[in-house]
Order: sequence, then C-alpha cells, then structure tokens
Amino acid sequence: MLNKFFPDQSFKALLFDFDGTVADTMPAHLAAWNKALDKYDLSLSRDQHMSWAGRPTARIVEMMNQLHKTDINPEQFVKEKEAHYLASLGDVTTIKSVMEIIQHYHGQIPMAIVTGSRRKIVELTMNQLGIQKYFDTLVCAEDYTQGKPAPDCFLMAAAKIQIAPADCLAFEDAVLGIEAAHTANMNCLKVTDDHSLVHTR
Repeated sequence: MLNKFFPDQSFKALLFDFDGTVADTMPAHLAAWNKALDKYDLSLSRDQHMSWAGRPTARIVEMMNQLHKTDINPEQFVKEKEAHYLASLGDVTTIKSVMEIIQHYHGQIPMAIVTGSRRKIVELTMNQLGIQKYFDTLVCAEDYTQGKPAPDCFLMAAAKIQIAPADCLAFEDAVLGIEAAHTANMNCLKVTDDHSLVHTR
C-alpha cells in the first residue's frame, strides 16, 4: 500500500501520531479546549490549535499564560479539558485512509503510537474505537520531557520496538510532528485536512 509513495523503499516499522492522524479527535479536542477556557474569557481558534498540535496540554497552558498574562493552573486545566473531551468521546471516529494502512500491515511489521496526549486519554479513546490491538507500544506525554518538535518521542518509540529510525515511517497531521519526525531522520506521510496522505520528505 505504501509503494505509491515509496516505490524504491520499504519500512520495518510504522509510527503514528494519534490525534488527527489515527483518530479524528481534533474537533472534539478543540471544543473541549474552548469549554475549559470559557471561564477565563479566552478562546482558541482552529489555526492556533493546529499550530500547537503535538504539544502536551499543560505546556500549551503555560504558553497561553505567557501570551495572555494569565495565571491558569496547568494541572487543573488539564483535568477540566480532559473531562470535556471524554464527554464527547462517543462522537470520535477513526481516519479511514490511515486505518486501511494500519489494518493492512498489522502482524507484518511493528506499529506504535507517538503522541503528545496523556496515556489515559489515548487508551480510553483507543478502547472506544476498538483499535488497541493494532499497536505494539504507545509513547505518550508522560514518557518524555521534550515534546514535539523535538524528536525525542519518535526516537523513543523506535528504540522501544528496536528498529533504526531511518527504517521507520512516521504519520503526522501537524507541523510540529512532521518536524519532529524529520529531525529523528524518518520519512513522514502527512494526513491532510481531507484525510488524504502526502509525502513530506
């Protein structure tokens, strides 16, 4: 299935961002952000949300505090935002174009989730969608210090499945994630707004 993108290259592992790549969660996350921000008289646009996608929520709150001169407690905000997200979990679906690849390569080569979201939220979403069986490992926000665009999370995933980074193919929807994959010396396919796939390198 990947031959049309890489006719002269094969990969030994596939590494997937989660939100907006495997699961169509970005609208639910944006809505949860704005519900949680409402009491602070703040809001987050779709463009802002996408520009920060890949970073842990607590880190984004710290950035917003600096930007807006506010004093929002990151840990408390994370709990509130996650509660709003989980309330809409039943509306979340998978991204068909990516799931077709996952199902095709399942059992042939290792696959991992590499995300800036917290493990609890990712696992609950995966369970809701019934897709946890496809992945050999998860690398989540709690597992590393430097988030995307740093390559740490992708390098950690490659190490956990014991595959050289250059032999891994990453899937991402956000600029920060694509940069992280490239810095990790990985090829990357971008999931576009219409859920088609584009080679970024």
